[in-house]
Amino acid sequence: MFVCQLIPTFASMICEMSKKEQELLQLIGSVADELKAPAFAIGGYVRDKMLDRGCKDIDIVCIGSGIGLAEAVAEKLSPKPKVSVFHRFGTAMFRHGDWEVEFVGARKESYRTDSRKPTVENGSLEDDQNRRDFTINAMAIALNSHNFGQVLDPFNGRRHLEEKLIITPLEPDQTFSDDPLRMMRAIRFAAQLGFRIDDHTLESISKNRERISIISKERITIELEKIMMSKTPSVGFKLLFNTGLLKIIFPEVAALQGVEVIKGRGHKDNFYHTLEVLDNVAKRTDNVWLRWAALLHDIAKPATKRFEKNHGWTFHGHETVGASMVGRIFTRLKLPLDSKMKYVQKLVLLHLRPIALTKEEITDSAIRRLLFDAGEDIDDLMLLAQCDITSKREEKVERYLANYEIVRQKLIEIEEKDHIRTWQPPITGEIIMETFGIPPSRPVGIVKEYVKNAILDGIITNDYNEAFQLMLQKGKEIGLAQKS
Repeated sequence: MFVCQLIPTFASMICEMSKKEQELLQLIGSVADELKAPAFAIGGYVRDKMLDRGCKDIDIVCIGSGIGLAEAVAEKLSPKPKVSVFHRFGTAMFRHGDWEVEFVGARKESYRTDSRKPTVENGSLEDDQNRRDFTINAMAIALNSHNFGQVLDPFNGRRHLEEKLIITPLEPDQTFSDDPLRMMRAIRFAAQLGFRIDDHTLESISKNRERISIISKERITIELEKIMMSKTPSVGFKLLFNTGLLKIIFPEVAALQGVEVIKGRGHKDNFYHTLEVLDNVAKRTDNVWLRWAALLHDIAKPATKRFEKNHGWTFHGHETVGASMVGRIFTRLKLPLDSKMKYVQKLVLLHLRPIALTKEEITDSAIRRLLFDAGEDIDDLMLLAQCDITSKREEKVERYLANYEIVRQKLIEIEEKDHIRTWQPPITGEIIMETFGIPPSRPVGIVKEYVKNAILDGIITNDYNEAFQLMLQKGKEIGLAQKS
């Protein structure tokens, strides 16, 4: 028996599935028959199948016990998967091959105004579809043998997929008040799928934006990163800004927006410039931390903005102030405070350096310092700096890009000759302390920095004996005597 000939509504998609995926869905349906429990694939799995997007998560809803269905299906699989049961939520899940399958009993929900955690009770399929966030996520596919493949679409989700429209199944004020995270999910789906948010739904997001305050920072950050990892992140960030959500969840980025004019002189809008840089980076890499660096590279411009009478607008030191802001932002958003944060800080701190080199004579010393300071992250820094070259004046962009390629070639030449990227100065703090018989102290740092700079500036070669003699000379200058 092959269902493609029996149920035309979902037939073509089933035919295009792998044999293992078809067998898994049919097995779930046959076990559901045995338990006399109507079962359905629902939500994102159905949406992505209809959009021909890759999907490895399958959500199953049944009328009855989702946990019982999961355990009964697992018994018939070989090898038998481990079933993870979450009694508090009435859900169970297991992994089978490439798929992660989650089971839940159909339910209806009610919410308190101060929480997105609902009161849950058993319900019908209709109840379950009513509680879904958007019509495109409320479609279900029957899995039982008598109606296998039938699409149940009470809110015209298929039509909205064709229209590329995000719209709530029920009144949007109710949907977003019940679970305010859905406001960010609407924007995330618009960014990921290239869809438009229905006007009434979009208006409701603006109206209910203050409700986002009951959502945890972790959940907000997850949605932010999904927006950031979309093909064109600016789509999502513009929607966040226009609805007023961005000012609440990420005020530092919202503060970048706007142009101030004094005596006829204005600066560029740093919000839209930042989004252009972020989109440029997104075209070239899936590195989420490099995308974070793009989003934050000018984050301190509002704090450092000054108008100088004979010069115009300046943002002196915004890279240093911005790097110091990264830690506070990562802490507030519950992002990791480890090497990933330090990587973003480094790129924010150094993002002006490659461009600055295009405006002056490029010396070997300046290239060595850039290589040393950036280390293994030099390639990502160069990519960020290239993406930061934005202007409406094409000749200016072309000039910068041409000079930028000179810098890039010079980096390759110096790295091949001096291996600075992974270089460590030959004179360490331990050698200085041992030579002069002193404990860890400020003079150790002075001597070490002096020797390092002499090598980077080409005053001496990267040779231990030369460096040791210079160490002795500098030590003597600041009153240190070699230990006898």
